[in-house]
Amino acid sequence: METLAIVGASLAGLSAARAARAQGFTGRLVVIGDEPHRPYDRPPLSKDFLLGAITAEDLYLESEADELQAEWLLGGGAVSLDAESHSIRLKDGQVIQADGIVIATGARARQLPALAGLSNVFSLRTLADAQALAPELLPGSRMAVVGAGFVGAEVASAAVSRGMEVTMIDTKPVPFAGQLGAEMGAVVAKLHAANGVELISSATIEDFYSCEGNVSGLRLAGGGYVAADVVVIGIGAEPNTDWLSGSGLELNPGIVCDAMGRTNIPGIVAVGDCAAWFDPAAGFHRRVEHWTGALERAALAVRALLDSDAPEQPAKPAYFWSDQHGVKIQFAGHSAGYDRLEVEAGDPQEHSFLAVYYRGDEPVAVLGMNQPRLFTKWRRSLASPARTEAPALVGAGAVS
Repeated sequence: METLAIVGASLAGLSAARAARAQGFTGRLVVIGDEPHRPYDRPPLSKDFLLGAITAEDLYLESEADELQAEWLLGGGAVSLDAESHSIRLKDGQVIQADGIVIATGARARQLPALAGLSNVFSLRTLADAQALAPELLPGSRMAVVGAGFVGAEVASAAVSRGMEVTMIDTKPVPFAGQLGAEMGAVVAKLHAANGVELISSATIEDFYSCEGNVSGLRLAGGGYVAADVVVIGIGAEPNTDWLSGSGLELNPGIVCDAMGRTNIPGIVAVGDCAAWFDPAAGFHRRVEHWTGALERAALAVRALLDSDAPEQPAKPAYFWSDQHGVKIQFAGHSAGYDRLEVEAGDPQEHSFLAVYYRGDEPVAVLGMNQPRLFTKWRRSLASPARTEAPALVGAGAVS
């Protein structure tokens, strides 16, 4: 292979570039990105960066140890792909021909079309998004967060810490239930209530009021009203695959891949939020929109790209974390289909505990709040191919 092109200058793209060099690729390496920035860390955008605790320079992911010798084509991005010829057309008209392609174009924040373009309506996905939102966190102002996902919840936490009045509006009866289940979702909801966030569940927005291009309030179905100086839309993300329409790649809606990231076209793999990898344990494809997935799975996909005979290796269980109201929330695995939940240590009412999700006798996921040491043991246990017993609970009640 002489030329390897990575489309997406993200954590997944950078991880793929590092993996390629580490695995012995010495040819031309091209990294294509639509933002003008080199790869940067996204999780702090809704946490420390939003609060001004760190700067943009602190977010950048490259280090002095990186000797990638890559060509960086930034600020335009790819607009089309001919998968058969491995030709990537860029926004400026340039065409990159590659022997191997890694697609790592990520995802974009889902929008509410009715509120698009209003000056005090924000989403949070990119550095530019965070830079626009940060000055709006003013004490005494009112923020409405539409959608009780983890990004929205982190923004709500940051806003409350700045003295804002915050209301989260969610369509589901229990927030976070999709990831954590109803019981643990209710625990996180109580954490927000205890810190002054008003949560309105099972609610839909029927209309909005605006003045001079700003939203002044949201009217809910059934007659409720939420006044707002700032509105943050946090209703999930959509994979950035529109540019692949007609390319020949299978999309559904992410890029359909096998358990090593291979697409239906030889010589093309996909990683990160845009990729729907096959999960052998679940028996279906799923997108894993987490930082660790972008970091860890890139090496598997690059191995499969550079070596067509590379044996399949199992991906590690999904993992994500969130910091809300001073509480560290960590989750590993997949809770879908669990039939039993056991609190192994601590007390959910104190927001310091560890809970394990079981399907039959098999642990399939683990949730920790302010229990990083015990959580780490359980996470390792989930990743182990032979799980014979639970991690010891000695000292498990201590917050660390």
